[in-house]
Amino acid sequence: MTESKRDADAAFIETLAGLLRDKDLNEIEVMREYGEDDSLTVRVSRGFAPVAAAAAPMAAMAAAPSAAPAAVASAGEADAPASDDPANHPGAVTSPMVGTVYMQGEPGAPSFISVGASVGEGDTLLIVEAMKTMNHIPAPKAGTVKRILVDDGAAVEFGTPLVIIE
Repeated sequence: MTESKRDADAAFIETLAGLLRDKDLNEIEVMREYGEDDSLTVRVSRGFAPVAAAAAPMAAMAAAPSAAPAAVASAGEADAPASDDPANHPGAVTSPMVGTVYMQGEPGAPSFISVGASVGEGDTLLIVEAMKTMNHIPAPKAGTVKRILVDDGAAVEFGTPLVIIE
């Protein structure tokens, strides 16, 4: 695959993600045909329930699988406001695409970040692999990594909170 074709595909995926967000869609799937034996199928989805569905019982929420590690709230925390959701945190860095998270550049290499580490704006936090393309996720601002919300090798959806930087 040529570099310009990869760039065009990446731009196409980013456009689809923007369309998903702008039109408030949950999922979109498109197939592009480049030739007789050359095509690209892209599926972009938000992967999370709308805020209105947050009224589900705690037992059902605890039993539901999640792409990010989740803590089960105790009875005293059940009345906590929805602002405890990592996606609502002002320092949350979310996934710009559907893919697989990698915490290091190659197997056996040290992780890009760790909890408590200082990062500069533009530093690579982690990689999201989408369609065999390694996408470096940069820090949107300088700060300290307070939480890492995903595990190495985890599947993530568009908008999944990955890291919190303060």
